Amino acid sequence: MKLGILDTVSLAATLVLALPIALLGIDRIIAGEAALGGAFVAIGVLMVLLREKLTTPSDVPTSAAQKVVGKVAKTDDDEE
Repeated sequence: MKLGILDTVSLAATLVLALPIALLGIDRIIAGEAALGGAFVAIGVLMVLLREKLTTPSDVPTSAAQKVVGKVAKTDDDEE
């Protein structure tokens, strides 16, 4: 999966929010609260997965622009 600059920044922002939640879940699992900890870990993982899989209204123009640029400007790797 190739990530552009905006995709990379968006993923980093999502990870900044998701990692503390998942780490809290791991801490709760270690403390003996498996159900609560598992829920927090699941929420953290879902935050990242949903960001990758869901298409939001703001993604549509970006996707269209990337397709147009991909057709107009081909790199050496694309021509092979």
